Amino acid sequence: MRHARGHRIPVIVVTGFLGAGKTTLIKRFLQTPEGANTAVIVNEFGAVGIDDALVEASAEETVLLGNGCLCCTSRSDLELTLRRMTADRDRGVLPPFNRVIIETSGLADPSPILQTFVTDLALGGVFHVEGVITVADAMTGSATLDWSAEARKQIILADRLLVSKADLAGDAAADALTVQLRTLNRDAPLDRVIDGAVAPALFTEPVAAERDDAAARLYIAEAAHSDGIGSFVLTDEQPIAWDVFAQALQSLLALRGRDVLRVKGFLKVSGCQGPVLVQSVQHLAHPPVELQRWPGGRDRTEIVFITRHIPEVAIRALFDATRAVAQAAD
Repeated sequence: MRHARGHRIPVIVVTGFLGAGKTTLIKRFLQTPEGANTAVIVNEFGAVGIDDALVEASAEETVLLGNGCLCCTSRSDLELTLRRMTADRDRGVLPPFNRVIIETSGLADPSPILQTFVTDLALGGVFHVEGVITVADAMTGSATLDWSAEARKQIILADRLLVSKADLAGDAAADALTVQLRTLNRDAPLDRVIDGAVAPALFTEPVAAERDDAAARLYIAEAAHSDGIGSFVLTDEQPIAWDVFAQALQSLLALRGRDVLRVKGFLKVSGCQGPVLVQSVQHLAHPPVELQRWPGGRDRTEIVFITRHIPEVAIRALFDATRAVAQAAD
């Protein structure tokens, strides 16, 4: 059973598969008065952080956000990250924070994070895991649950379940996903969320199910990502024409959309002053968004691809060939 937190700092773990809407959910909360003085730890799968930049952080550092919040990206040991943040707070390097949100990688089994606070007595004396919020995407969640063990573990360990994108997928798809979620987790409160808009109490007064930790111990080992999943970053200092990128991405999704788990990043587009945010989850490509400024001063294309059974060299060749064909026509 999880212990009463007493004077300890509450920790909320936000998990969910790739593209479920975790970052949007957290960002919306940080914009509320209740979100003030929150520390956010973002853990991503891949060499370059995109979600942390969207939450306005810079890679591998702890930085100040608006509303008295902090953000830290962690691709190393969570315990070291928490200790460093606590020490910096005590030394006055960081301002006080009264809540921690950990956003897990979309490919992560969250149980090792929960186990960290049980096995590390020093951290357990400072922090208390108050709940696990799992976001499931009504557009692709049902298919993902069929093949991904990590996605199923995220649902099983949830204290609260959120179904996102029901407005896009429709009620029938959202209802079908809800049935799957209830098969895996009968007890967690379940709500639908549109564009990350939820009551702040979701984070400040979470409902933590009282359950035996044996369920968590079933999944203590880290996910091995043995489903043929790989990640790479497409970078380019030179601008690219939007039509070239869009055509290459469209071809990739048409041929292998189901195995393109995530495309997300910043594109340096000819004629645009700021970066263009591009996102795709399997067959679903989100409309591009031109941002006002480059996060962290990174004035170049950085697109993270997370795929299944698609060689990196094949995707690079597709984009290079599309660019070459377009240039030959000039």
